[in-house]
Amino acid sequence: MSTAVDVAALVDLVIARLADSYVFPERSARAAELLRAHRDQGAYDLPLGSELCERISTDLLEATNDRHLRLLWHAEAETSGDVAQLVAALREQIRRENYGIRQVQRLAGNIGLIELTIIPEASSGGPGLAAAMLLVAQTEALILDLRGTRGGSPDGVVLLASHLFADDGTRLSDFVEGPNGPVRQYWTCASVPGPRYLDRPVFVLTSGATFSGGEALAYDLQALGRATIVGETTRGGAHPSEIVSLTDQVELRLPVARPVNPLTGTNWEGVGVQPDVPTAAADALESALQLAREAVAGVGV
Repeated sequence: MSTAVDVAALVDLVIARLADSYVFPERSARAAELLRAHRDQGAYDLPLGSELCERISTDLLEATNDRHLRLLWHAEAETSGDVAQLVAALREQIRRENYGIRQVQRLAGNIGLIELTIIPEASSGGPGLAAAMLLVAQTEALILDLRGTRGGSPDGVVLLASHLFADDGTRLSDFVEGPNGPVRQYWTCASVPGPRYLDRPVFVLTSGATFSGGEALAYDLQALGRATIVGETTRGGAHPSEIVSLTDQVELRLPVARPVNPLTGTNWEGVGVQPDVPTAAADALESALQLAREAVAGVGV
């Protein structure tokens, strides 16, 4: 086929996938209208490649305000194809990163610190998270450093959050799956593998790079009043997605669910988690330490 026909077919494939599975039907319609209009105007008269994928991705963002939704270009015909292989490779990467646990410290003033690069699946990363919570169990306040947390598993978010609540009576979030549901509710766990961290202040550090699962943990804890968010507004990606192969070299990252917080009725997509104490990411730890020490001193008065 000619390049023009290939591009036309690619746009049709994107539109079809959006109509079938994208979590916001009304946004699918807006995206389809915009993509067809730009295709007809010649905006996509480019060879199949990274520039074309970026241009279409820019239009998808304009139409949907969804930072997860985008095209991915592979210079060689090496799209993920086999979902099982993709998942296995991701899990191996997370294992090599110590299941996202970069460091655990007890800081001056008996303040605990857990820094995460990713929030792992509960099945694989649960023991590590439990060990981290054990190491900070006797501290007077806890800081969760999510400034470099780029994502995570929903059940890992639930497991970690559950350590901060007394029982299974706290509803954390709902997930609407697909364009029309069903809806799955996420509640705190009745039991956790590590010690619970109760009746002590918790602070969460954020940056403009904090994304997806890291944002979910920060957002839910903030909405429930269980943590003070210190740092920068986060990146703003809320919707769990899957990878769909469209051609040998083009994949679509397609959001297939959306979280809805039962208290706010919405999520952080496109707007990010807004900090309670805004500060530059580089200064967030020092700011949180000051707040934690003040909170601990206040308890002893």
